[in-house]
Amino acid sequence: MADWQDTMEQLVRNRERALLSYAYLVCGDPVQAQDLVQDALVRTFARERKGLTAVKAEGYVRRAITTVYVDQYRRKQRWQRVQHLFRPDVLAPDRLGQVEASSEVADALATLPPRVRACVVLRFFDDLTVPQIARQLGLADGSVKRYLSDGLGQLELALGPLEDAQMADAEHTSVDSRHSQKGNRS
Repeated sequence: MADWQDTMEQLVRNRERALLSYAYLVCGDPVQAQDLVQDALVRTFARERKGLTAVKAEGYVRRAITTVYVDQYRRKQRWQRVQHLFRPDVLAPDRLGQVEASSEVADALATLPPRVRACVVLRFFDDLTVPQIARQLGLADGSVKRYLSDGLGQLELALGPLEDAQMADAEHTSVDSRHSQKGNRS
């Protein structure tokens, strides 16, 4: 068996549940999460990468999950702009309906646009810094800050005040008060 196959088998055997959980946080749909993980595994192992360990491969797969999700969203948006040209005038009603998520957080995340959602998940689930998120998603630092600010604002509307946001405000307040005290002394 090839080296990459051993690495992939080890990754799937040991980290499949974590990857599925991560993908679910990114997309909010358990079926789509499975598809995202499969697509990310294919993207990661489609070409040979020398010295690829299971730990490094997990990083590649996680990045591929967010990339595939954003790409699918873009494709869907493009399709929505032209689909009226291809569909019949009468559409059959959706008999299955929407499946509701059981978690308030999952419901709140589902309301966020894809890039905002990806930034929020990377920041608070993967604990990445703004520059790391920017590199991973190919965005400017300012864009990531804006997406995080927008996302937290929307999440607070849905969930109420967030503890991390309160701690960040308290830190900024204490820093601002220290700066103003230094200005009063001089």
